[in-house]
Amino acid sequence: MIDLKANPFFLDDEKENWVKETLAGMSTEEKIGQMFCPIGGNTEEDFLKSFLEEFKPGAMLYRPMPASEVQKTHRFLQENSKVPMLFGANLESGGNGICSDGTYFARPMGVAAADDPIQAYRLGAIAGKEAMAVGCNWAFSPICDLDMNFRNPITNVRTFGSKQERVIAFVKEQLKGLRDQGVAAAVKHFPGDGVDERDQHLVASVNSLSVEEYDKTYGTIWQEVVDAGTLSIMVGHILQPAYSKYFNPELKDEEILPATLSKEILQGLLRGKLGYNGMIVTDATPMIGFNTPMKRSEAIPAALAAGCDMILFNKDIHEDYQFVRDAITDGRLGTERVDEAVTRILAMKAAMGLPAQKAEGTIVPGEEALSVVGCAEHKEWTRQCADKSVTLVKDTQKLLPISPEKYKRIRLYLLEDRIGGGFKDGDGAIGLVKEKLEKQGFEVTLFDYSKPDFYEMFEGGVQDIKSKFDLAVYVACMDTASNQSVRRIDWVHLMAADAPWFLNDVPAMFISIANPYHLVDAPMIRTFINAYTPNEEVVDQVIEKIMGRSEFKGVNPVDPFCGIWGAAL
Repeated sequence: MIDLKANPFFLDDEKENWVKETLAGMSTEEKIGQMFCPIGGNTEEDFLKSFLEEFKPGAMLYRPMPASEVQKTHRFLQENSKVPMLFGANLESGGNGICSDGTYFARPMGVAAADDPIQAYRLGAIAGKEAMAVGCNWAFSPICDLDMNFRNPITNVRTFGSKQERVIAFVKEQLKGLRDQGVAAAVKHFPGDGVDERDQHLVASVNSLSVEEYDKTYGTIWQEVVDAGTLSIMVGHILQPAYSKYFNPELKDEEILPATLSKEILQGLLRGKLGYNGMIVTDATPMIGFNTPMKRSEAIPAALAAGCDMILFNKDIHEDYQFVRDAITDGRLGTERVDEAVTRILAMKAAMGLPAQKAEGTIVPGEEALSVVGCAEHKEWTRQCADKSVTLVKDTQKLLPISPEKYKRIRLYLLEDRIGGGFKDGDGAIGLVKEKLEKQGFEVTLFDYSKPDFYEMFEGGVQDIKSKFDLAVYVACMDTASNQSVRRIDWVHLMAADAPWFLNDVPAMFISIANPYHLVDAPMIRTFINAYTPNEEVVDQVIEKIMGRSEFKGVNPVDPFCGIWGAAL
């Protein structure tokens, strides 16, 4: 039995009755619909109406769109849905997670570097306020993973770092910020990512800690999350072998499953040991880490049977719904388990007050609410966080501060993604650096990655480069991105033409506005700055600090030297 009056639902009699009556009035098809959160794309009203009629989803997620468009879409869906819907978004870094014109406040690691819990609260508050303005009520955040492995390509700046005390403190503040705006959280990624060096979008990753190690780290964090009254938890495609065998000693290695499919992890650890009573949602099921342990026709109902209450995203939505119907028909997915899952989903909606809001017509606000999206106050908070977060990792050559009088001619290298879906030739915040340095009086020459200088690589020597430049500045923007196996510097393949071979004759400085671990590839650079978040406010603060007009205030939330001997020299 689910105690709907207990943590995290705390329902009164009226809300509890709504849950029970709504469940009792549902057909099997409606119950199946509640257990799915498809990803939206098409915003045409005729399409949306037929989509609702066919699938009756309990939740949906739209990728960031202009605020006015996403608000209109959410409103139409709520007005035409029998049961109020959850609308999710990856509100990890601000309102930009749902609104393309929303505030990009800071990556969580940038918030951690500011070493000020109020910044974590503001992260939640900004994201929550801008999300609610467009009718988005469910945040796929905070992230409470530990960034234990600097090679991990997906946790990285999405985390509050590697220290569990800071992660706990900042996750709880972000939760408060979201809750104060009426947004429910789906804290992720249980049982905890960041131990190995792989991306669960590509493979089921492994949290390889022992039971004792887990309890002291991730277990402590998740207990705080549960005790904080978190309405939903997102479970990752992450194996935790030690706890799987702890709850099932007879389990063979080849039988250990990712958490999304594991009764040992969901029922034994999360529901049992940690005492979680809220709603469990899978991470995105199109990920490779979910699809390879078993056939998808088995995996979708198996996730529900194991203890997940809602399936996030689909490959073929018609197939996925049919997989659940088939499992109910043949008994692999019992009706009691279905009712339990739907009860928790409805209880979450009741706890959020969604039924009353839908009845009152306030579940999606009017167009006037859009004024908070990207507003001046949020921009000022963003500037303040950037000021506190930019971190001087080292300046052993005593280069700083720089000025046009000392280093008039700058060679600028923009290190960014040039293959795949990343920045292209100075797009985004990284593309602002040249103009901003020139406004300070520097003469800036951009290294041309479209046609590296053959002469410079093979004929031009030390005197040649000294005659052209006084300082080399490397600015890297290799932000986390799903479906990446590594996030490392990829020097020009022909003799690493853009690498700082000359730094004993022409000084070099490195600024990373994303990944904090580039010293693994450039330990020889003696002036190194981490800034964590690729937004304009961060670039402005970096310029202020390298020119000596503002002090560096940030702390290292992780080991930027990657445990490598000599990287701190």
